[in-house]
Amino acid sequence: MNIASHGWHGSAWEMLVRLGDADGSATHAHVHRLADPRSSHRDLADAVHALCAVHGRHPGLIDAALFHGAQADAYPWLDAVAAGFAEERALLAQIAAAAGPLPSTPGQAETEAALVGVRHAIEMLAGSDRTGCATGAAAMLAIDWLTIRSVLARAADRFGVPLPVTSLPSQAETATAIVDLGGSPAIERAMNFGGRQLLAQHRGLWDLLEARSSARG
Repeated sequence: MNIASHGWHGSAWEMLVRLGDADGSATHAHVHRLADPRSSHRDLADAVHALCAVHGRHPGLIDAALFHGAQADAYPWLDAVAAGFAEERALLAQIAAAAGPLPSTPGQAETEAALVGVRHAIEMLAGSDRTGCATGAAAMLAIDWLTIRSVLARAADRFGVPLPVTSLPSQAETATAIVDLGGSPAIERAMNFGGRQLLAQHRGLWDLLEARSSARG
């Protein structure tokens, strides 16, 4: 997306986009392997089950941020994102069911504990009282989900699940909301923190899945 041509240069949105470009899921080698047509059946199944554990439950990050209401002006946008994410959760559940059981992998107990830790960290971001933190994490999830959806698209194709068009707000709609919501340096810093922490949890998730893939040989 052309930041300058839309008048978003120097905005909170530009900051989040640049952060996503530098540290988002698209930069992780395992994500590229999963999105590849030659990706392993077991790796795809493992990824879908892990994504279900982190983002497939209700309430998720968006719902919790909406409920907590730390940034009241974010409500209309968060409400739209929450509605879109409800459909993404349903899609995740469909693909996980079609993928079958979790592939046998050494260290399963440690994996389950790690996934609980990732979900807990995301819940903490959503419940932050720091104005802008939950909004930044939610916006970064919306940004990073575009990449995650490429993995879901590959898994849906592999496991025979129809892939609907996402009903999440468009990038332009999210950009407009974040520009309006990140109107002060303090809020922008909080958004930056929330976005960075969300990406750190996603990187940890992909690292874990990459290690599990290696352990399966």
